[in-house]
Formats: sequence, structure tokens, C-alpha cells
Amino acid sequence: MVDKKKVLFICLGNICRSPIAEAVFGHLVKEKGLDQKWEVDSAAIGDWHVGNRPDKRALKALGSYNLSTNHRARQIKTEDFNNFDYIFGMDEENIEDLETLAPQSPKAKLLLLGEFDPEGDRIIRDPYYDRDDKGFEKCYQQCIRCCSAFIDKSL
Repeated sequence: MVDKKKVLFICLGNICRSPIAEAVFGHLVKEKGLDQKWEVDSAAIGDWHVGNRPDKRALKALGSYNLSTNHRARQIKTEDFNNFDYIFGMDEENIEDLETLAPQSPKAKLLLLGEFDPEGDRIIRDPYYDRDDKGFEKCYQQCIRCCSAFIDKSL
């Protein structure tokens, strides 16, 4: 039996950036034949959207690349810090919140997903307040680049 590496993607509400990153990561590991080696999930810092599906614009962005998700928003729990190997924040505020919420000496490495962007775009675009879909497309593209680079680095 193979020990799976576990990754958790975090954003503020778990309806835009982190479910996109979760779906992208899951797709990439499956495409590379590595889905038996990875477990992926996403969660929120806040509890505003717990139980909700991702934003319809996030679902539309994923759907335009034939990706989908059945994810329901959830809030990060203390045990996540010891159940996951990597927890990725989408921006510095997420990282600060994660550092505050983390128990002492967590198992998980807290990482900024954008640190893996080969184009150097460190902050994953938060498109929640946008009036159109362009920010969701940018978020998707950033997640593709960052997740691909992280997976390649971890091989």
C-alpha cells in the first residue's frame, strides 16, 4: 500500500480559488498517473459559505476546461494541520491566518501556492468581487502553473 501525500488548498471562503486549485491539482495528478499517490481537498478560513457549492463562475471556468468538482465548502479544522502534508494559502493573508490557527508543531508545511509560479505571480487572484469571469480565468491559469510546478518539484 502506497502512503498518499495529502494537500489542502485554502482561501478565505472556499468557493473560488481553493476549489479551483483542488480540481486542477486532482486533474493534473490523474493526468500524470499519480492520483494513487495524492489526496487533495480544499477548505476556508471563514465559515460564511460552509456547505455551499463553488461560485458559479468558478464552476464555469473549470467547465470550460472539462473539469468539474463536487466540492462543498468547509472550514479548516485544527486536525487538518496534522492530517495533511501540505497546506497551500492563496495569498499572504491566508498564510497569516493559517499560522495563527495552526497548532504548535504541525505536520503540514504551510506554503504560498504562488511561490511555485514559474511566471512569478505570487498571489493567486481572488475574483470573488469581480463582475465578470476574467478573474476566474486568471485564477485557473495561475493554479495550472503553480500546481504543475509543485507536482514536478515533488517527483
